[in-house]
Amino acid sequence: MAAAGGVGNDVSAGGNIPEGTTASAVSFRTFGWLVLLIMAAFLLNNYLTYWQDLPGIAPVFGGQANGSMPIVWSWVQLALYAGAIVWAVLLVQRTKDRSLREDSKRISDINAYLIRAMFFAVLIVGLVDAVISFLRVEGLLAAVVGADMAASLGRSQFRGGYVHMPLIGLSFVIAAFTRTLGFIWLALLVVVAELLIVVGRFILSYEQAFMADLVRFWYAALFLFASAYTLLEEGHVRVDVFYAGMASKTKGYVNAIGSIVLGMSLCAVIILIGMAGKQNVINAPILSYETTQAGFGLYVKYLMAGFLGVFAVTMMIQFVSYFLDAIADIRGEPGGRDHENHPVN
Repeated sequence: MAAAGGVGNDVSAGGNIPEGTTASAVSFRTFGWLVLLIMAAFLLNNYLTYWQDLPGIAPVFGGQANGSMPIVWSWVQLALYAGAIVWAVLLVQRTKDRSLREDSKRISDINAYLIRAMFFAVLIVGLVDAVISFLRVEGLLAAVVGADMAASLGRSQFRGGYVHMPLIGLSFVIAAFTRTLGFIWLALLVVVAELLIVVGRFILSYEQAFMADLVRFWYAALFLFASAYTLLEEGHVRVDVFYAGMASKTKGYVNAIGSIVLGMSLCAVIILIGMAGKQNVINAPILSYETTQAGFGLYVKYLMAGFLGVFAVTMMIQFVSYFLDAIADIRGEPGGRDHENHPVN
């Protein structure tokens, strides 16, 4: 069996990968897990800083603290990043025999779980919030839940913290027991919701703000959450002249470089700009449970700001998976998308 055109003749005559090239695979895997775990540390640090009023890591470097807690907490938060780095290195070192494609699939499966959870979250939160808004606008909510609870449900902080957040938690549990991503059903629900607006407006002469809010809520989720899944399935439109005729190894170079330069960098910019401070575009609406100006609309505008963060995080995860798969193509490892078209001879 001849080498499959991988870097450094990764596939030897016996079908085994030489020790030196195994070490290079470990370095690529380490890079991928470093990206993911440092991102996770950043998100956790962001939560601790702006939701729990910890000082953040800025005081360690001479910056301004958030809140008034002692600087020792800044060192604890900084240790999160050190822990992420150590975790990534140890994870890869303990699984040296795992291939790039196995890691790629494992990462992609984690991402699929997150996206499933987000799908169920927007489905359940949208339906429940629409029911609450309908009862409020028709003056029926107090009769159903009582006057005090009806007043509380009219406040975005209460509805977000005590209705939406538990439902989002429930969605993660549901996602663990189902494999469907449900984007087809979400697209159908968008159409049904829009149809109800048309029927209500032109036939029943009935229209409320929450109905249009529900369409926007679901459509935004459909557009942003499905992006990572579409990348996994090679469903994005690839505008190129040369790519289709390239060899598998050349495609690997294009995809690996593109994943870092165009993919991961864009996601990092979105996350950093959106969450770098309390008043930034993602943090600010979520912290204040921001709602639309329509008093009887859905109370989900703050979640739609979070959709941008979900998009960046899930795309970052998928780009790491895509990068590892592309490196496997460069190294000539079997099992790639073009393996049947470019077999190892």
